[in-house]
Amino acid sequence: MNARWLGRLLNRVRAGDRHSAWNHTGLCGVPEVIALRSDWFEDGKPMPLRSAGIGVGDNISPPLDWNGVPDGTIELALILEDPDAPLPRPFLHLIAYGIPRDLKRLPEGALGEEGRALRFGKNTTGARGYMGPRPIPAHGPHRYVFQILALNRPTEFGSAPNLKEFLNGISGIVIGRGRLVGTFERQ
Repeated sequence: MNARWLGRLLNRVRAGDRHSAWNHTGLCGVPEVIALRSDWFEDGKPMPLRSAGIGVGDNISPPLDWNGVPDGTIELALILEDPDAPLPRPFLHLIAYGIPRDLKRLPEGALGEEGRALRFGKNTTGARGYMGPRPIPAHGPHRYVFQILALNRPTEFGSAPNLKEFLNGISGIVIGRGRLVGTFERQ
């Protein structure tokens, strides 16, 4: 079956925002006080090809910077989801946590390298680290929602958590959040 034909066939099938991490019951009511931005794209605008996933682009995570981290923050976390994937739930591209509270920027490519402080959870495929946009051709534009979370306690996971484990593990310790939306489309 041709991927473009499949994309057109599934054009109206989208996971939607209902099951996104942003709308998780443990995050509802958390104030949106952190301004998240990237030098590579503006909020709601297309992401560059170099940030797209393997086989489409270079799979390089975009540079991100932020301000407005609330007092009492111990560490930060990032989640990247595609709520337009033709799946029952948004496609999870990234969980990154253990980001030091005093850090204000991640350079390009930083979300592909686990370090002493930066740790990764498992994405939808079970892999760890940044997985760039790679929507089905002809499925239309997809949104890629970068979500930053300020935590008032350090995270502790015995192994790389999946999204459900991560959200349960941070329940009650998120004191601020922000988001940045990039788009990507394959013709």
